[in-house]
Amino acid sequence: MNKDLFHQANAMVAAKDYETALRLYSACMSDEEGLEPGEQGLLYHRMGNCYTKMKRYAEAIETYGKATADSGYDACGAVNYNVGMAYAALHDYAEAVKHFEIAVSDRGYPTPYKAHSALGNVLLKQGKSAEAGVAFREAALDDSNPDPTKALLNLGVCFMALDRPADAVASYESALRFDMKQSVRNKLYASLGQAYTACGQMQKAVDAFEQSIADRTYFLTSSATVDYQRAVAAVSQGTADVTQALPVLAGNDMSGLDVPANPTSSLVEREAYEPAQSEDDPYYYADNYGDETYENGEDRFFNATDEELERWSKGVVKQERRGRGAGLKALIVVILLLLAALAAGIFLYLQGYGYPTQETVVEQLFSHPTSAVSSAFDRGVSSDDAKGMAALIPEGSKATIDGIDRSAASSTAYVTAATPEGGSVQYKVELVRDKISWKISNVELYFASQN
Repeated sequence: MNKDLFHQANAMVAAKDYETALRLYSACMSDEEGLEPGEQGLLYHRMGNCYTKMKRYAEAIETYGKATADSGYDACGAVNYNVGMAYAALHDYAEAVKHFEIAVSDRGYPTPYKAHSALGNVLLKQGKSAEAGVAFREAALDDSNPDPTKALLNLGVCFMALDRPADAVASYESALRFDMKQSVRNKLYASLGQAYTACGQMQKAVDAFEQSIADRTYFLTSSATVDYQRAVAAVSQGTADVTQALPVLAGNDMSGLDVPANPTSSLVEREAYEPAQSEDDPYYYADNYGDETYENGEDRFFNATDEELERWSKGVVKQERRGRGAGLKALIVVILLLLAALAAGIFLYLQGYGYPTQETVVEQLFSHPTSAVSSAFDRGVSSDDAKGMAALIPEGSKATIDGIDRSAASSTAYVTAATPEGGSVQYKVELVRDKISWKISNVELYFASQN
């Protein structure tokens, strides 16, 4: 194999120029007689990675198949893991399961915990909580797993879905022994509080909930708030040590951890020469923020300003008729109100609010993904990219916004879409500021326990 071309192709991958990398990998194959055993499979593997990075999943699957056809290339587990992730991106979960199972059966696969975790996530999407729990347990017990926290968290999610809160407590408590970001630890304590509540251990539940909000950076979900109130009430009434387990509330947050900001980063198996991805990728925990409301919110500020000004002006005229002094007071009131409205607007702008809101823009896209391409996406997104991202959203799906991370210039929405077939798909939608409104810059799929 032409080593110079191969290294140039690797450099193009590092520079995210995947089209050029594909051409260079293909050029490496032009001299078939010069290829050593296994090198053809390696090149197809790398080409499949490029297709995956470009979200051309069908071509990636076909190319990975050529890699496995090379009997001299010993990377069955790694390639099948990537194939499974590509099928998952196409919502073909049955095929994804098949390839994840092939990956974990490969004794030479150095990181089977990745395939176990991906398998658990796909099984959860199929509603198979018990089978998913087995997969997450295997991922947690895998000696090659450098961070079993995510697997333990998702194992707890499965136990809660199976109405086994005592086992969920054991799983969450085991996860607390490992290092993690404070934001994840806060959410873990909230989940532990809900599991304690379901077990009837109210004092422990109160302690866990208070630990989750101690640094004032995390807010309990609506279901967790209900459980917190139940636990506090039980403690105040002297019934903290309830021996009979309480029923798990239907609204309990059992979503677990989700995939990273760029799902395709999980699709590509790292190799010795491939640049490692950032280990600072944030965890994502799909809290139920869909019922969150904002008093005196952005809609009132951006919609009613002109009406309020007209109303205030009429008030000034009316006051002037009563006397010059009264009119001056009214004018001062108007100025103060305008200043207050301006300050509120600036504050809301800096907090990430706009009109239309992020929720409105996201709901518009998910309601009509095809027709919303021209209006919902940012001008910096090409028409082809916008159509490709819109194609990830099933027509006729019903979207629920799980949470929104807001800032002045950009925001991130986490969305669960219920498909007409009865399934659910999770997405991460990135938005950028467009004057006072918001536009979508990227749409990606999510799968649990991949970081």
